Amino acid sequence: MDSRLNPTHISLYMALFQYWNINRFPEEFYINREDIMKMSKIGSKATYHRCLKNLHGWKYIRYLPSHNPYKGSKIRLPKFDTSTEPNKGTTTETTPEQLEGQALAPYTNINKQITKNKKAKLPKNKNEVLEFFEKRNWPDLEGAKFFNHYNSIGWKVGGKIKIMNWQSAAENWVLKAKEMETSKPVSQKRDNLKTSKEKNYGQPL
Repeated sequence: MDSRLNPTHISLYMALFQYWNINRFPEEFYINREDIMKMSKIGSKATYHRCLKNLHGWKYIRYLPSHNPYKGSKIRLPKFDTSTEPNKGTTTETTPEQLEGQALAPYTNINKQITKNKKAKLPKNKNEVLEFFEKRNWPDLEGAKFFNHYNSIGWKVGGKIKIMNWQSAAENWVLKAKEMETSKPVSQKRDNLKTSKEKNYGQPL
């Protein structure tokens, strides 16, 4: 690593690179001093200009200052060739169009994948639900109840949260049905005290 560089130089270079990326990697691009200072976290104009001149003098960038107050300075950044093969008359330098495609394509694919993964898995119709219940030897009546209930409320839990996987929701439905079956209240008709219904009111208490 170049021992001449300090954190301010690196921060400024990264800000310039980000600005270059935003402008889609042109051969040269205009910069706005306020923006670059804000992005690189440099608070002093003197430090900003000193670091720019240092990076220019050390061949990290090419700084083309502008003395026109209505026109910003220009920056050129070198394009790095990562090929280990010797140049045989053809350039391996990446064009701005190639860089743009490389930078944007992965993000597009990631967004598509995220959208695909977030898509809710819902049954096509009632028969699909009943077949699912039948394969697991669950009561058909519970399958019909499950479909009618969630289909009527737009396949949402509590009327708010969208169901992402209806099979998991069906399993929870059956578990709750079994819990309710085992926790039925004791019938009030049972005579727990075993008292006689035929009473003799002539006997003393």
